[in-house]
Amino acid sequence: MFSGIGGFRSGLEQAGGFECVGFCEIDPYAAAAYKALYNTEKEAYYSDITRIDTAEMPDFDLLVGGLPCQPYSVASADRKGLDDPRGALFFEFARILKDKQPAAFCIENVRGLLSHKKGESYRQILLTLSELGYIIEWRVLNTRSWLPQERKRVYIVGHHRADRAGKIFSFKESGGANLLKVISGTQGQRVYDSSGIACTQCAGDGGQGVHTGLYTVDLNTDPKILDYIRCILARYDSGITKFKGTNSGVLIEMSPMVINLADKSEFFESERTAYAVAVVDENGNTRYFRIRKLMPLESFRAQGFSTEQFNKVAAFGISDSRLFKMAGNAVSVPVIKAIGERIRDIIFDGGGAVA
Repeated sequence: MFSGIGGFRSGLEQAGGFECVGFCEIDPYAAAAYKALYNTEKEAYYSDITRIDTAEMPDFDLLVGGLPCQPYSVASADRKGLDDPRGALFFEFARILKDKQPAAFCIENVRGLLSHKKGESYRQILLTLSELGYIIEWRVLNTRSWLPQERKRVYIVGHHRADRAGKIFSFKESGGANLLKVISGTQGQRVYDSSGIACTQCAGDGGQGVHTGLYTVDLNTDPKILDYIRCILARYDSGITKFKGTNSGVLIEMSPMVINLADKSEFFESERTAYAVAVVDENGNTRYFRIRKLMPLESFRAQGFSTEQFNKVAAFGISDSRLFKMAGNAVSVPVIKAIGERIRDIIFDGGGAVA
C-alpha cells in the first residue's frame, strides 16, 4: 500500500525470500516509475486504496506501506492526524488487514506520529491494530545508520507469533557513514572507500578531479557543516524553509583551508539554487565557498536506490521537482532490508513470504 517508487519492495527483494503479488499507488507518476523499476506484469495493481475490494485481492502473508505522513509531520502547517483524509487512510490499511488477516504487516511513518495530540493518535492506531489480533512492535530508526542521511522514522511491525514477541527490532544501529580516505594526494589522485559518504562535484567545474565537496551543509540562515545529508524531503527543491535542519547542500571547496563556520560566518543566496558562504577565519581572512543543492540522483542514492534505478525513472523525462518528491516520499531501502530480514527469519522461520 502507498507504494511510491517501491522502497519497501527494493528492501524486501534485497533481504530475499519475498515475492510481491500486488501494489497500490494513487500518484500516476509514482505508479509509472514503479512499473518501470519492477516486473509487475502478473501482479495486481490498485490506484486507490479506498476502492479495493478485498474479496478480489490475491492472498498474501505480509502487508507493507508507508502511510501518508503529512497529517503528523511537524513540518506541516495543519497537523490534523487521523481527522485528515490522508491520515484516515490508516483505517483503510486496517480494513485490509482485518479482511485478509496476513501473518504480518509493516508500517512506516514520521516520528511525529508518536507525539501527535500528546500520543492520542498513536494510541488509537495501536489499539486498532491490537484489536485485529496482532502483536505490535515498533521502533524509531535513523537512516543514517545505513546511509549518510539524517532521517528518523517510526517502523511498526505486527504479527501473530507470541513466542517471538519483542525480537524484530533487537538489532543495533551504527553511528552512520562518513568519508573514508584510503589514499591521500592532490585532487584527482585521492581515493575514498566506497562504504563511506561520497565526494561530490559541481557540474560547471573542470580540471583534474574537479572541486571536491567533502561535507554537506544544511540550507538554513546559520548553516552547519555535517558529515551526512539532511532528511530528503518530497519538496526538496522548494528553497530554504523556515524549518531548521531540513534541506542540505553540498559544500564545494574553492581553496584548500580548514573550514570554520563560526560566529562571524555569513550565509546568503546568490542564485535560485546556487549559494555562497563567506567564512572569516581566526586570522581575519575571508574565504568564499560555493554550495549547490543535491541533485535528484544523489537524493535517490541517499535513500538507497541504485543509479540504474534512478536512470530508469529519469528516462521518462520527469521534472526534478517530481524526482525529489519521489525520493522524499520513499522509504529508505536498506532500513527495510534490515527489517525484512528480521521478519523473514523470526516470523516466517527463514522461509519465503508473499507480500
